[in-house]
Amino acid sequence: MLNIKTEYHFKKIDPITKGWSSDKKYYVEAETGERLLLRTADASEYESKKSEFEAMKRLAESGIPMSKPLEFGVCEDDQVYTLFTWCEGDDAAEVLPMLSDTVQYELGLKAGRYLREIHSTQAPPDHEKWETKFNRKVDKKIQQYHDCPVKIDAGDLILEYIEANRHLLVGRPQTFHHGDYHVGNMVISETGELSVIDFNRHDFGDPWEEFNRIPFSASVSPYFATGQLNGYFSGRPPEAFFRLMAFYISSNMLSSIPWAMMFGEEEVATMKKQAKEVLGWFDGMKNPVPTWYVEDFYKGVKR
Repeated sequence: MLNIKTEYHFKKIDPITKGWSSDKKYYVEAETGERLLLRTADASEYESKKSEFEAMKRLAESGIPMSKPLEFGVCEDDQVYTLFTWCEGDDAAEVLPMLSDTVQYELGLKAGRYLREIHSTQAPPDHEKWETKFNRKVDKKIQQYHDCPVKIDAGDLILEYIEANRHLLVGRPQTFHHGDYHVGNMVISETGELSVIDFNRHDFGDPWEEFNRIPFSASVSPYFATGQLNGYFSGRPPEAFFRLMAFYISSNMLSSIPWAMMFGEEEVATMKKQAKEVLGWFDGMKNPVPTWYVEDFYKGVKR
């Protein structure tokens, strides 16, 4: 039993094994009947988890459907814990393919609007310039890729695109990030409501970098991904956005292979397949508007 001093009395605690987070997660039922989410982490993460709790409190006040933070504290076994409300629903990645194209698109619109709200909090004024911060990150990704024995088919096209477009980073603003915004971190309820979960990778950065995870969503539903873009921009995104999104997605692909190697051949194969898919979307990095973007689908659809 977890040694947590809380105003809630737990009658049921079930571990949650799904996901990549280093946190331990539990589905909890209180004696009052409330369904809750409990996350625990090592005490060394106290400051970062406290920051996450405060950031989520501010976001919850904006009205975004999400796991609302209830309590934060220290367990008796040298762990920190955070208690959240439970988001009712099933994994959006599993639900979306069963819905009509129009409903998928409309849910994507909501996801885009939620993300715009998440990005409404500006980074602290003393934050390092984005072009300096991200170029350093890109250099590291490129080095990791060169050092990795497994390569992406036609990976040279990604490297060329990155080098040709680094200038797009200059002068970019920085805002609060969810950190891992895609359908795998969203749930859809039986009544069709979309909620956002798992903010534990939050940080600050260029708001458009947040779209580096959209390949996961586009693979599940091009209509949802299209809706997310249109909802975020209240219409078709500008061309400058597409060029920068392609930059962030392609740089993310470089680091996906070294990352996947830590988890085995199956994960490596998955990332190689996604990299091939991404290169196809951007026509070998020659067209920054991905093929999954459904042009003009939003016409006649309520926004």
